[in-house]
Amino acid sequence: MTLTILLLFTATYVGMALGRFPGLRIDRTGIALVAAILLLATGALDTGQVVAAVDFPTIFILLGLMILSAQYAGSGFYDWCALRVARAARSPARLLAVIVAVAGGLSALLANDVVVFAMTPMLCLGLQARRLDPRPYLIALAGAANAGSAATMIGNPQNILIGQVGHLDFWRFLAVCGGPALVAMLIVYATVGLVWRGRFGLPEGMGEVTPVPLDRWQLAKAVAATVALLVLFTRDIPQEHAVLLVAGVMMISRRMASRDMLGMVDWHLLVLFAALFAINHALGLTGLPAALVQDLAAAGWLPDRLAVMVPLALAGSNSIGNVPAVILLLAAWPSPPVGALYGLALLSTLAGNLLLPGSLANIIVAERAAASGVRLGFVEHARCGVPMALLSMAVAALWLWAGGWMAP
Repeated sequence: MTLTILLLFTATYVGMALGRFPGLRIDRTGIALVAAILLLATGALDTGQVVAAVDFPTIFILLGLMILSAQYAGSGFYDWCALRVARAARSPARLLAVIVAVAGGLSALLANDVVVFAMTPMLCLGLQARRLDPRPYLIALAGAANAGSAATMIGNPQNILIGQVGHLDFWRFLAVCGGPALVAMLIVYATVGLVWRGRFGLPEGMGEVTPVPLDRWQLAKAVAATVALLVLFTRDIPQEHAVLLVAGVMMISRRMASRDMLGMVDWHLLVLFAALFAINHALGLTGLPAALVQDLAAAGWLPDRLAVMVPLALAGSNSIGNVPAVILLLAAWPSPPVGALYGLALLSTLAGNLLLPGSLANIIVAERAAASGVRLGFVEHARCGVPMALLSMAVAALWLWAGGWMAP
């Protein structure tokens, strides 16, 4: 049975790295789900073990945040915001700064994947109407969304999982990770500005873009819910309860059907998480991860030091992706120190800016842009992504060392 588990585990993470298997249209979520099904079918796991393996608090927080984000989307806020951003500043440099600030700020509270999914199409439309090349702005959108999401425990899926595993405090997390995340946003702005200097294109007047209606009442409801959620995070109640409570209130509406709100939930991401939890649990039952951790600890190579964590985050995020990499590491290393958890959250998120497949946010921007007629290539992204990631990770590593959270 151990061989079966190893084969399925290996096939899953090869699929995570490739994105899909050649000749097939199965994607990362499908690969993980099929592997989990085969673990059940072969008897490597039973139903009870699969259920026990899933970290439901993490799933619940993701679900609740997606419903809250659906309230913003339903109000027309994301489209309105993207179009206003595209029309806001006349100079490319100022426009770039606005995109970085808006994408990073929203991602810290509403999860980066959701923000870039909603904003990319309308941003492309607005930029093309101004005769501007959307590519540098899209790179900035993805880079800033990743950087801003590193600031909070609800900014991206991997941070949500890390917060649940370590039972971390929301505000303490912000105090530790907020500074490096802000610097990383500045690095995104400076890098894109320098790499694309003189090649943004000139604003030659707006074309016709259909105005986006904004439901101010629904937006006010979403903002009030966000404020309430932040207040609940200061109370002594489980975070998943707070998020689900706010999401439940959002679904009680006279204007937005609950079916429409649930239709905006990224069920693919939730299924991916659940399947990876099951696959990693199966590997844990073989005893191999525990033995590996013991060997690494004996050799002094646990990722509780920056010399190990930085290259590990960089390699993991840009091979299998930062979300699967974090799930895999935490499954093999069940009791990391708090400082290492902060380091893992910061470094795995910022490492996702290195290459186009490094984070889900990058992939979402590229795919949504392609649907709008804008091709964002691997090399184009890497020219900005490599310096963005390396510089921001260097800053984060220095911060973690200076603050005493991680040893060099």
